[in-house]
Amino acid sequence: MDREHLVVIGNGMAGCRAVEEVLARDPHRFRITIFGAEPHVNYNRIMLSPLLAGEKTFDEIVINDRSWYADHGIDLVVSDAVIAIDRDTQTVTAQSGRVAQYDRLLIATGSDPFIIPVPGKDLPGVVSFRDMADVDMMVHTAALGGDAVVIGGGLLGLEAAHGLALRGMQVTVVHLMDTLMERQLDEAAGWLLKAALEGRGQTILTGANTAEIFGEGKVEGVRLTDGRTIPASLVVMAAGIRPNVRLAKEAGLAVHRAILVDDQMVTSDPAILAVGECVEHRGQVYGLVAPIWEMCRALADGLIGKPNSYEGSVTATKLKVSGIDVFSAGDFVGGDGAEDIVLRDASRGVYKRVVVKDDRVVGAVLYGDTADGNWYFDLLKRSEDVTEIRDALIFGQAFASGGGQADPKAAVAALPDDAEVCGCNGVSKGQVAACIADGAGTLDAVRATCKASASCGSCTGLVETLLTISLGDEYAGERTAKPMCKCTSFTHDEVRALIVERGFRHMPQVMQELHWSTPDGCASCRPALNYYLLCAWPGEYVDDQQSRFVNERMHANIQKDGTYSVVPRMWGGLTNPKELRAIADVVEKYDAPMVKVTGGQRLDIFGIKKEDLPAVWADLNAAGMVSGHAYGKALRTVKTCVGSEWCRFGTQDSTGLGVKLERKFWGSWMPHKFKMAVSGCPRNCAEATIKDFGVICVDSGYELHVGGNGGIHLRGTDLLCKVATEEEAIHMAAAFVQLYREYARYLERTAPWIERMGMEWLRALLIDDVKGRDALAARFWIAQSFSQDDPWAERAAGQDRNLHRPMAEFRPITQLEGVAP
Repeated sequence: MDREHLVVIGNGMAGCRAVEEVLARDPHRFRITIFGAEPHVNYNRIMLSPLLAGEKTFDEIVINDRSWYADHGIDLVVSDAVIAIDRDTQTVTAQSGRVAQYDRLLIATGSDPFIIPVPGKDLPGVVSFRDMADVDMMVHTAALGGDAVVIGGGLLGLEAAHGLALRGMQVTVVHLMDTLMERQLDEAAGWLLKAALEGRGQTILTGANTAEIFGEGKVEGVRLTDGRTIPASLVVMAAGIRPNVRLAKEAGLAVHRAILVDDQMVTSDPAILAVGECVEHRGQVYGLVAPIWEMCRALADGLIGKPNSYEGSVTATKLKVSGIDVFSAGDFVGGDGAEDIVLRDASRGVYKRVVVKDDRVVGAVLYGDTADGNWYFDLLKRSEDVTEIRDALIFGQAFASGGGQADPKAAVAALPDDAEVCGCNGVSKGQVAACIADGAGTLDAVRATCKASASCGSCTGLVETLLTISLGDEYAGERTAKPMCKCTSFTHDEVRALIVERGFRHMPQVMQELHWSTPDGCASCRPALNYYLLCAWPGEYVDDQQSRFVNERMHANIQKDGTYSVVPRMWGGLTNPKELRAIADVVEKYDAPMVKVTGGQRLDIFGIKKEDLPAVWADLNAAGMVSGHAYGKALRTVKTCVGSEWCRFGTQDSTGLGVKLERKFWGSWMPHKFKMAVSGCPRNCAEATIKDFGVICVDSGYELHVGGNGGIHLRGTDLLCKVATEEEAIHMAAAFVQLYREYARYLERTAPWIERMGMEWLRALLIDDVKGRDALAARFWIAQSFSQDDPWAERAAGQDRNLHRPMAEFRPITQLEGVAP
């Protein structure tokens, strides 16, 4: 029996989601052809903004790749828009002349950008923001620099402005209304958003009307109705969208504002369905993803004969606008009989407004902290009486239901099973829990199974909390990076990239530009930011000692009794009578209760009082000894054996190479402590294969090993390569260390870093890419030229104000990790 032919006009999110729903119910019912006007497979249009900003690649926003179409026997026709529908013959005609007969036709043509009818709207350099072609043009123009004007202060306009600003353009946003995103935000939240964007360098003109776009043969600027002119080499039209109904109108289908459909998404022609932004249902036209997904489910049920009516949607908007979280739902304007409950926390950049009428939540606006958005939305949809929790309502679910104790896990556990978790895909808490119970034990597995967190990603935290609640200790978290800390939603990698891309030179600048929720940061992010800035701008950035761990601030290791241990550097483990006498004198002079040989071939002096540290350093400096950095996120030691100079098994001068390595690499600040070793033969007496960088000397040269560590989780090294000379070994070590410095996250040892990045990636950059390797080494030596200053010498001279501050003044940074060497 021949299958019915389902033809889909539109290869976008709505059309393909409808096909997915049909295939999930009856994969063999239809023969499917999809026509797309663009040359691409189905991609996530919501992700065009991070694509423009350079935060995503096209491959990362693809929803259905070529194999999906092939696996389901779908005939995909790209770059060939349908131009006509013939209802009498039940055919569609494409621009190429191709004709396809249909049994059932699905129109998913979406929306067209609204181009305001002003002079100059057709000039080269005027672009909308709806598809990949628009993004490509904006990226190309931004690469040339200059000024951009974005007409429209809604979500798309602000995201376009954000992306162009990140790409180096000077951006002005022109918005007709007095409030940005007036459909999603009230006046107060809109003002906060405007102030935040202006603080990032954008110019925001509200209550501004465009009179014309001018230029000779191309865009040169925008003139407003009040006479102001704004220079521009690029103008982005983001003033709104209109349902694309041309085909439907020309085919004689019933159309008002959009294509009229019933509760099964059937148009006025029983053989033709429509879904997405191009439809009007019960007088409503929806532009959000969640209601469109609901439409797709009802459509698919109807196509296979299963009763399911789409009855409309109550919508909420949870967005990240230029990195700032916003949420709105329901009637946030209020009116007669409505009451506002408002929380403002200016220092954290947080604003919350909940609108209550007849003891029920009817609307909400959240800015800066949207964690409770789903809860407010659930209260709104259920129309629950909130009398008993009214006093705590504005503080969120954790306080309202937990007696004032903020416990996010308990708050999520208290959500009812039908509470919506993923607004983009319309997935409830119960559906996510069922998905996990069926074996989805990771975030990726949940996304693949029920699509929660698979679109914009704003519900990722909720899904991970549900994984934790359901699996307990079995859920160890995700491979993907978490935010740096509670102060920001940016990850370590994102912050590092933005520091370089946007030229941030100061810690307060990073916190302001990236909208830290805590003005001064915290004990987690300050040390990390200090390191990232130090690594990015050697010689420019001034190290912030107060953002370091206590041991790094004091240049000694604090012990449990409040005294310190001091470890002077011994190059490659070598020492001499002068150094030994100096150490003995210090032990006696300052009554040190213990001196111990460390595993790194050094002498550690214990029990030094804080007030004696400058004098101890001065005495050791007088003997030519410098800090061993046993306290630092830096090179600790280079362990050696005696090698060919003394040992009958030695193949190379391992001690000499170890001394050279230590003298060249000491003082280099790194993401974590770093240890080296050089063994003179494969017997490996210096234990080089459990060091961050180890050298095994062999007859023909040197084997270079990376990524080892001892401790609780022992990891042996991976062989990086083999070189013939000491110079090559040192050069490769410099390139490796710089790669680690630039790509590892703060407090990430080389072992987990390599496991995360992979040895293939490492070898590609250090072995295959010779120019890149040389560039890494060059950057390392530049950084070293600013790093090799002995902090003991400065502090001995009285230049360390840390020594004169009471311990109570220090931030509790040491809580994050042990302070022992």
